[in-house]
Amino acid sequence: MKAFHRHLFMAYISVFSINIQAKTFLVFGGNTGWIGQKLVTILRTQGHTVHCATSRLEQREHIENEINTIQPDAIINAAGITGRPNVNWCETHQQETIRANLLGVLNLVDLAYQHNIHVTNLATGCIYQYDTQHPLGSGIGFTEEEKPNFTGSFYSRMKVLMEEAITPYPNLLNLRVRMPIAADLSPRGFVGKVAQYKKLVNIPNSMTILEDLLPLISQMVERNLTGTYNFVNPGTISHNEVMDLYIQYIDPDHTYENFSIEEQDELLKVPRSNCELSAAKLCNEFPSIPHIKDALTRTFQKIKSQKQIK
Repeated sequence: MKAFHRHLFMAYISVFSINIQAKTFLVFGGNTGWIGQKLVTILRTQGHTVHCATSRLEQREHIENEINTIQPDAIINAAGITGRPNVNWCETHQQETIRANLLGVLNLVDLAYQHNIHVTNLATGCIYQYDTQHPLGSGIGFTEEEKPNFTGSFYSRMKVLMEEAITPYPNLLNLRVRMPIAADLSPRGFVGKVAQYKKLVNIPNSMTILEDLLPLISQMVERNLTGTYNFVNPGTISHNEVMDLYIQYIDPDHTYENFSIEEQDELLKVPRSNCELSAAKLCNEFPSIPHIKDALTRTFQKIKSQKQIK
């Protein structure tokens, strides 16, 4: 009986704590975005009230009307244009890219500031490339304070301009996602994308395991964290290592070849960012974030188990 009462008391404390911490979120990209949809599910599982925005980032008046109607405690932006099938699309659709990824994000952050609402923006870490101060394989990652040095694609150039425009806002939490991976094989994720390629560059990169990091966003909002964070797992992993795990756990018949960065750039027409981002700032807040190699192995194990259940 004592054990039952203790269990009941702990359950009461747990529910009470959830009610105290529960917030109302307005999520842009929550209806159709690959990451946005995952984030909405996580927030609701955590006990939060979530509204998926119906206004577009370019529609300033509509955004303000939605904010006034919902009166959220916090806003999260997981919307934007990455291009289909890849960022090459942005090269030939520059005006659309500017409106969504630069002007639209600035609209949202500015309106959140005017309404005194904390806003989280999911940005990209593909704004750096290895250089003499951050050599490939050195373990020296770019910190949040270092100026971006990759502008090889129009997509990345607009992301750099976007960060410069919004980071002065004191209500902003800017999270740099990089080569996102989830426990699925969606072609919008890094694994699903590169699994379609027969040739790969073999370069270590920082990556983001969404199941590890997306659940942390609500905690960062609760702590009222602001500024920029490299939103990646610590460490790096190469394209070959990713696909070797894919072969081990998912498709033993899959094959691939390597080619040089120069050959890749010629094929894709637009250079790609390759870099290591420092996760030290994020890990200082959340020390238990797993290393990318351990996290990715567990992710593939989860994908395999899900496929076997089906």
